[in-house]
Amino acid sequence: MPGNVFRNAFGKALRNGRGARADRGQVALEYIGFVPIVLFVGLCGIQLGWIGYVHEQADTAARTAARVEARYGEGGEAAGRAAISGGLASRARVVVSKNADAVTVTVTISVNSIVPGLSVPDATRTAIMPNDDPEVPGP
Repeated sequence: MPGNVFRNAFGKALRNGRGARADRGQVALEYIGFVPIVLFVGLCGIQLGWIGYVHEQADTAARTAARVEARYGEGGEAAGRAAISGGLASRARVVVSKNADAVTVTVTISVNSIVPGLSVPDATRTAIMPNDDPEVPGP
């Protein structure tokens, strides 16, 4: 064969084994089109994990606050806030209500969105514990 000319399986002439010049840059264009999709899917996965984490924090805070309030008669709100990690505690609302039979605690934490344009509802969890406070007369 003369020079550096090769032929592929279909008989098309290839120069230096690299293919026709019309295909140059095709892979770069494919990457440019595919990278935003991969980034969006990654952000959605992180967002889903964050939503689950905030809901678990709200659940833990509600159960802790209800348990402390039912047992000791006070301090449930502070215990609920202490059960929430770092920066989430400042955004939490802890509402304690009790009667002679039970203590009900509702914790609401706002969920930040990292995916542009996505509106995420607040994480709200409620826990109910029987009232064990020795100061409250029972039946």
